[in-house]
Amino acid sequence: MSFSSAQALGTSAGDLDGALRRAGTGAFQRRLLMIFGLVWAADAMQVIAVGFTAPSIAGSFGLTMPVALQTGTAFFLGMFIGAALFGRLADRFGRRRVLLATVALDAVFGFASVFAPDFAWLLAFRFLTGLAVGGTLPVDYTTMAEFLPADRRGRWLVIMEGFWAVGTVAVALVAWAAASAQVEDAWRWIFAGTALPALIGLAVRAWVPESPFYLARSGRIEEARAVLDRVAAGNGNPPVGASLDPALAARKPASETGGGIFSPALRRRSVLVFLVWLLVSTSYYGVFTWLPGRFATEGYGFVRGYGFLVLVALAQVPGYALAAYGVERWGRKPTLIGFLILSAASCALFAAASDAATVAAALLVMSFALLGTWGALYAITPELFPTRLRGSGMGTAGAFARLGGLAAPTLLAPVFAAGMGLAVSLFAAFLLFAAVAAFLIDAETRGAALE
Repeated sequence: MSFSSAQALGTSAGDLDGALRRAGTGAFQRRLLMIFGLVWAADAMQVIAVGFTAPSIAGSFGLTMPVALQTGTAFFLGMFIGAALFGRLADRFGRRRVLLATVALDAVFGFASVFAPDFAWLLAFRFLTGLAVGGTLPVDYTTMAEFLPADRRGRWLVIMEGFWAVGTVAVALVAWAAASAQVEDAWRWIFAGTALPALIGLAVRAWVPESPFYLARSGRIEEARAVLDRVAAGNGNPPVGASLDPALAARKPASETGGGIFSPALRRRSVLVFLVWLLVSTSYYGVFTWLPGRFATEGYGFVRGYGFLVLVALAQVPGYALAAYGVERWGRKPTLIGFLILSAASCALFAAASDAATVAAALLVMSFALLGTWGALYAITPELFPTRLRGSGMGTAGAFARLGGLAAPTLLAPVFAAGMGLAVSLFAAFLLFAAVAAFLIDAETRGAALE
């Protein structure tokens, strides 16, 4: 779908996007961003906590480190299932219900992890927490996208992704404080710190209304009008809901005529964008899960320190900023491709690293490039699917990302055994292949109305 073809989809897209433009982008969306951003940061804390908690878990239950790290495997398996499941539920039952359900489960099982009496219960609670976290990610982005007009959507979605850096810094500080205080069972304190933002997120999410796109597509035009008027009022603008065509739900764009995300009309873009998610995720977890440990065994232990992780997270911020600028100035695909190529080039810096300064610089550049890649990828993906399938599309993309996280340790361990240079070269190849796949996606969605 090109920009011109997106504009020609018909009044069903234009009416909603036009109403959103008239409703304005301001205080309402900023509040929405803070609510989703809080939970996004909480989810980042849950993911990053896997590495911080394993040593303490091993000590508490008398386990080896490989066994303790099974909490991470259980968590990512839950995320894999949750992403695919809750994205589809959001398309069927609405965004708001799933938003509330996933963050409630996140808070409940996140806090249950704190009080796990033994390792078996902890594995179960981490799986269920992962299930909830996997569900929040695609549904949050789907919902946020559907409250933004075309000319602002990309930048705001990248800014939302930037809250990942906030969560990374927060969990590093919590773990750092627990280590400094030498508390017993430090993992319980870290899990408590990761669950608290989700609990706060549950309280504030009650304010989030249902998506006007979902309501209109479900034939609930009057409710969609009321939500649009609420957006306008929140931004200090006059009501706009009356401009919404009552026959809106009856007109379907071409890509919504039957089938799912792998229907003939959507198959090419679905396969390609999911391939990008898989390759980027495998490379991301390979770099930030495997490489630091390998470097630490070779005398670069600082890369696993709390202070350095804060620096790595801060390096993400300019990456997000450049992505936020690029998706609107240059387009979604050019920005994504550019960051993928830069990420691949960063692997060459890793391969050349022979001293501590070069290792540190390589990790910081990779953090900048890969998180810019994620920002651009999260901006384009929800725009590739029609409203009826947007949650499913984002959920499936998230499932492929979790598959990359699950597959990376098993697939890459033999490669690392053969040599670090080979492993780094493999990451570079993955990222370049992802750039080719992104180039072949049949859509540039900058400025295009959502279907």
